[in-house]
Amino acid sequence: MYEPRSFDDLKVNDRVSLSKTITEADGALYIAATGDFGPVHVDEVYAGATRFGRRLAPGIMVAGLCTSILTSELVGTIGISVEDRFWFTGPVFYGDTLTIDVWIAEQHDETRTIIWEASARNEGGLEVLKARASLKFPRRKPS
Repeated sequence: MYEPRSFDDLKVNDRVSLSKTITEADGALYIAATGDFGPVHVDEVYAGATRFGRRLAPGIMVAGLCTSILTSELVGTIGISVEDRFWFTGPVFYGDTLTIDVWIAEQHDETRTIIWEASARNEGGLEVLKARASLKFPRRKPS
């Protein structure tokens, strides 16, 4: 967990899958840290009047789980994020258990860059998030 891994140790199709239940505490800590007090996240009456009918967990918080799994379980701590793209394809409610799959989709030796992708699904199998992002690794030190 959170170990440095070399670019050369990674390969296309390396994959990890983890599940996590999204709790009220997760949302409260994220909202307090970021100041994202959007009413759809914190106001039950407001959220109840939306098409979702209840409060949503913050999407960027869920996206952050993908990047956390990426570094803690798959690629390690050496790579630097260059670009992240997230698609929020379904709602995430407090109490949902998500299964998040993260994998290496491409590896570019000439730039020492990997492209990783992720998909998060709720317990009903609905995909709620997709991601595609790039991570750049430093050049090897000369021997």
